[in-house]
Amino acid sequence: MPAAANGVAIRVRDLVVGFGGARILDQLSLDVFRGEVLGFVGGSGQGKSVLMRTIIGLVPKREGTIEVSGVDLGRASAEERQATERRWGILFQQGALFSSLTVRQNVQFPMREYLEISDRLLEEIAVAKLEMVGLKADVVDKFPSELSGGMIKRVALARALALDPEIVFLDEPTSGLDPIGAADFDNLIRTLQQTLGLTVFMVTHDLDSLYTICDRIAALADGKVIAAGPMATMLASEHPWLKAYFHGQRGRLAGPAGPARAMGAAGAA
Repeated sequence: MPAAANGVAIRVRDLVVGFGGARILDQLSLDVFRGEVLGFVGGSGQGKSVLMRTIIGLVPKREGTIEVSGVDLGRASAEERQATERRWGILFQQGALFSSLTVRQNVQFPMREYLEISDRLLEEIAVAKLEMVGLKADVVDKFPSELSGGMIKRVALARALALDPEIVFLDEPTSGLDPIGAADFDNLIRTLQQTLGLTVFMVTHDLDSLYTICDRIAALADGKVIAAGPMATMLASEHPWLKAYFHGQRGRLAGPAGPARAMGAAGAA
């Protein structure tokens, strides 16, 4: 499992985010280490996706600092911010493909925004990224409405990888997929992470994903990170929400080998 010695890819300190009079994130702090898959969990409406969207700049913060790859995003110039943004890729919930664009155009979109390369090279890279996520070149001229849910997720992942990022943000990547499709997508994420050396920040509620591919898990409650560590840390916690989440009926249904595997991995670390 990656250790803090690998360096911190994302550092969040004392983050406050709110809407109107309500605070969603309240003095939240979190580190994401380079080269790890971090699963970020929390109750419905607690602010999991809000944190991700705040880090990438879609939601404004009220207080606190966010550093990505050593750059304080709150103090960065426009040029520094743009250079940092090129180092991450994002898979939004439900894919968020542009419905009026073909698969080819969706995958090429970030490249056209940031790179000055020939149409021939754009085509070659788009096909390569689609093959990387397990799709054949014959999908390039299809529109999102012609794709299955699993294919939409893969196209969205190919787009997230278009600029060869160091960090990938995944927002509920397996939601809406059947168990087999979700397992295949988990395996794809882990394979790509290991092959490309990615840092993965994954918002999820999927227990199977947490057991299978996450190096560490961070749990959100009451606007703060209440625990962070490997699965063994989550299973040993006495916090009421964590006990209900990981030891409830669905937690037990995540697989009898899950807790044992997590404890064994922690012992070997």
